[in-house]
Amino acid sequence: MKILSLLILFFALTSFSLKADVVRVAFGERLPPFVIPESHSGIEIDIVREALAISGHEFIPQYYPMARIAISFKSRKVDVVMMDVGEDMSVFGGHYGDPPVIYDNVFITLKESNITIKKPDDLKNLMVNSFIGAQKRYPKWLGPLSAEKYSEKNDQSVQPLVLEMKRYDVVLCDKNIFKYYFKLAQKSPRFKGLPVVEHSFTVENPDDYRPVFYDKKIRDDFNLGLKTLQKNGRIKAIYDKYLK
Repeated sequence: MKILSLLILFFALTSFSLKADVVRVAFGERLPPFVIPESHSGIEIDIVREALAISGHEFIPQYYPMARIAISFKSRKVDVVMMDVGEDMSVFGGHYGDPPVIYDNVFITLKESNITIKKPDDLKNLMVNSFIGAQKRYPKWLGPLSAEKYSEKNDQSVQPLVLEMKRYDVVLCDKNIFKYYFKLAQKSPRFKGLPVVEHSFTVENPDDYRPVFYDKKIRDDFNLGLKTLQKNGRIKAIYDKYLK
């Protein structure tokens, strides 16, 4: 009986290992508190790792500038990209999954500047800084801006500082990312921590943050794992770990 039990366990483990895959996942190269490459951690990384682990998949994070994420998928350097950066990946064999996180992007200005942003025309005479791919995502708001008035940078860590120094009138950033970098900027003697104002301008579309998989089965495993993490409260615990 003992031998039979061991055989059953052996075949169960063998079957499980055959289903598991090594999954190379492309993330933006640095996006705290969602992506922290130095420790292979962050809200998004932890959620993806745990969602894949539920089906036994081995997770290998890789980091790219936002402008190269789509290229990494099309050249098959990775198995998954965490967003398509505005380019339809289904034409390249991609299968879209459920978003592990949804970014809450807002325009941010200095309170003392008394800037009101309620319509796209309110931006036309302002200097605006944003993240890579924002103009494609928000063409109604950012499309009309000229190259002299608008810039996209991969590194958002300087946004609180350049806003306070008035190099830009407006920055576009996720609320939590800006708060994270605002706290870090307080270590600089040049940074006063002037009050800022958030201007909501859109309701985010979850489709903009869907991961893309080459393997449909791994996509299905990920979606199932994500639902499990949502039901058991693990996703909330991960957010709390980094934000509280």
